[in-house]
Amino acid sequence: MHVLLINGSPHKQGCTDAALREVAATLQEAGIETTIFHIGAAPVGGCVGCGGCAKAGKCVFGGPVADVLPLLEKADGVIFGAPVHYATAAGSMLGFMHRLAMSGGTYLRHKPAAVVTSARRAGTTTALEAMEKVPQFFEMPLISSTYWPMVHGGKAEEAALDEEGMQIMRNLGRNMAWMLHCIEAGKAAGIEAPQAESGKRTSFIR
Repeated sequence: MHVLLINGSPHKQGCTDAALREVAATLQEAGIETTIFHIGAAPVGGCVGCGGCAKAGKCVFGGPVADVLPLLEKADGVIFGAPVHYATAAGSMLGFMHRLAMSGGTYLRHKPAAVVTSARRAGTTTALEAMEKVPQFFEMPLISSTYWPMVHGGKAEEAALDEEGMQIMRNLGRNMAWMLHCIEAGKAAGIEAPQAESGKRTSFIR
């Protein structure tokens, strides 16, 4: 089994990375392979709704959204991490997630997911809420921890000193590992993912 952890911070080795690495270490202890993917420091724009990805099978604007698709396809679980910018998740990460949903949603569906955020001081809960929207849309079981999954610090070294935050990350990793093992056992017992109804779309403008 394999979990893909996506670092949506412009800083490759900052606070978000410190949190994700704590989760990854716990997953590895449970026998689960991990990969941390950094979306990069360059600004990532949002989806423009051009429809090109439906024809190309990938985001036509390329960049990290296209690069991550092969990793996402093979992953059994996904963890999205981002820092807080102006009381919500970093704009590049939200743009990345929106484009990923449009171009790679088929690789997201039904895979366990978690969201993690980091902040110097505040804005973590609103950032988590913004990031949860994509997993919820794709029927991804959302993995929780013993508190909202966040760490605090102005740099990686400070985040590592957030003892409760790091404990939350470890518990998140254990819960993700447990869910993946449960899904694996279910598949072995012949239990398949549910088939959702489709075709109904209601407009609120009459």
